[in-house]
Amino acid sequence: MTVRFEIQGPVAIITLARPESLNALDLDSLKLLRKHLSEFRDRDDLRAAVLTGEGKAFCAGADLKKTQSSAATYPEAMFKSLDIASETGMYARMIDLTDLGLWKPIVAAINGHCLGGGLELALQCDLRVACSQARFGLPEPRVASIPGVSGVHRLMRAVPTAHAMKLALTGKPVDAGGALAMGLVSDVYEPEALLGHAIELAALICENGPLAVQAVKKLSRQTAHLSDADAQQVTELYWGALRDTQDRLEGRAAFAAKRPPLYTGR
Repeated sequence: MTVRFEIQGPVAIITLARPESLNALDLDSLKLLRKHLSEFRDRDDLRAAVLTGEGKAFCAGADLKKTQSSAATYPEAMFKSLDIASETGMYARMIDLTDLGLWKPIVAAINGHCLGGGLELALQCDLRVACSQARFGLPEPRVASIPGVSGVHRLMRAVPTAHAMKLALTGKPVDAGGALAMGLVSDVYEPEALLGHAIELAALICENGPLAVQAVKKLSRQTAHLSDADAQQVTELYWGALRDTQDRLEGRAAFAAKRPPLYTGR
């Protein structure tokens, strides 16, 4: 099994499990990853996920040994469906998760090398925590290519421009301390403590109202490019949608009674 799916209470733990190739992404593992993420999305009992890697890497990017050749030219593949295009060489589309509609939060527990497509995968997660031995980079220019899954775009949104452009233009990786300093990750732990802390963080998120959590994530994505006035219009719509939910009423009642709330996602 190249990607494992485990459950710990309301938290799904998804592990890239190709340690012999530093968890590099081939077509089969990408299909399985997307299958597990879709299950996580659709199960009401799961409210947050942790994405990590087995062994000494989170993910070293695309598996170059399996993705050097293409059965179709780019013009032939670019207008095809995701499944057909990925089978004929446009495998990078499988790393882009936007089509899955994942509004539940995902915590990336980065336990080692996080390079190329691996970093592009981590940048799509909502929170990133790392072990002290992690390394981050977009090395594509070193092999005369570019990050093909909006890596530059997402990195520019995640960290200040000077740091993003240094990573993108030089292809030189940065260590965990550097990633923490620039804000690419929120926390750094020793390797043996990383997964436990990531699960604790996901579990902490799960204590909140699930609809509110998903609304916060969706707002963060949908309003980033808007003016303050336009962002407020969208925010008000989400606030209004949540105002009369059972969970919001429960949250207020629990606060008044000084007891833990019991949220149901309704």
